[in-house]
Amino acid sequence: MPKSPIQLFRALRSRNFRLFFFGQALSLIGTWMQATALAWLVWRLSESPMLLGLVGFVSQAPAFVVTPFAGVVIDRMNRHRLVILTQFFSMLQALTLAGQMFSGLLAIWHIVVLSLIMGMINAVDVPARQSFIVQMIDHREDLTNAIALNSSMFNSARLIGPAIAGFIIAWVGEGVCFLINGLSYIAVLGGLLIMRVPKYVKPVQKRAVLEHLKEGFRYAFGFSPIRCLLMLLALVSLTGACYSQLLPIFAQEVLHGDARTQGFLISAVAVGALAGALYLAARTSVLGLGRVVPCAAMVFGSGLIGLGLSTNFWLTLVIMPIIGLGLMLQMASSNTLIQSMVDDDKRGRVMSLYAMAFMGAMPLGSLLAGFLAHYIGAPLVVILGGICCILGALAFLRKLPQLKALARPVYVERGILKS
Repeated sequence: MPKSPIQLFRALRSRNFRLFFFGQALSLIGTWMQATALAWLVWRLSESPMLLGLVGFVSQAPAFVVTPFAGVVIDRMNRHRLVILTQFFSMLQALTLAGQMFSGLLAIWHIVVLSLIMGMINAVDVPARQSFIVQMIDHREDLTNAIALNSSMFNSARLIGPAIAGFIIAWVGEGVCFLINGLSYIAVLGGLLIMRVPKYVKPVQKRAVLEHLKEGFRYAFGFSPIRCLLMLLALVSLTGACYSQLLPIFAQEVLHGDARTQGFLISAVAVGALAGALYLAARTSVLGLGRVVPCAAMVFGSGLIGLGLSTNFWLTLVIMPIIGLGLMLQMASSNTLIQSMVDDDKRGRVMSLYAMAFMGAMPLGSLLAGFLAHYIGAPLVVILGGICCILGALAFLRKLPQLKALARPVYVERGILKS
């Protein structure tokens, strides 16, 4: 644990990361406002669990196809410029959504198309930003703290954004949320543009794109610790993380509320996730995170089972932080462990596989959850998802001693462990 509270934010001593952190903090509030408003709008227009699942699917399905190739691009080009481009196109998507809403022309098919476009942007943006973090910090030992602070920023925004969105939707409608999100990108783009980044030297590439892609797959899946982390993350994303797409159903049909109810539920998730992120930020070493990963997945699964069983608003509000805590600890700990083991020249490709495991499996889960919720109900769907997460975590826990033994030489080589 850090010796002083200042060390909790030690990665902020790096100017570039500081600019990114505060710019992204404002932008992510807008992002969560748009996500909350979009899910509510789809439910309001259709009252169809399957359409909710479809929108969730198309918004993240590109990650399954595009992200592996994005990893090759990330390892071959200037990551700083790439992140600027993805943030700019994200701003255009949000402003287009707002324009369609205010003009009165927005229909479900527009939402599907614009969600697909956003999914394609995110398929590049997420691994690019994760890979760029290591270039934004001046001290390599701050990497773990930077990843945790990035997660805390994400979840602070998730705490604030949905709550604001719930009141704005009830007051003036969803379009204002889309507009605020579009304008919020000015903050992160401004921070990126004034960064002082070392001159980019393009690496010499002698292999074709597909060969480069195969090398990344062989590297990640040939090393058991990284492979198992990715597989557990994919399982949790497929079976459990899609619960968020069903929250409008819980808010209206189970808890008999409205958009504000949905906003409170998402913000409650963020309380637990923020607590998990701050716990990780306080850690000074990756040692011990191997056990945190499966334990967190079990906490997440238990929270999902509780959500499925609860029909009381206040009880559900107590359960949601447990869900957020478990998912955040599992996701961010996996990220930290993978980044601590991966070689720099393969970081983009491996982080693209991380993004594919999390974002690529989730749309399939959203589509399946929406379909199943139509027939067996949303509560039973999240209960089954929670059970799958717990079973996957137990399987990982059983292999943990073997995984630690394989990771040890890597940590010794990098000075994390003494020989």
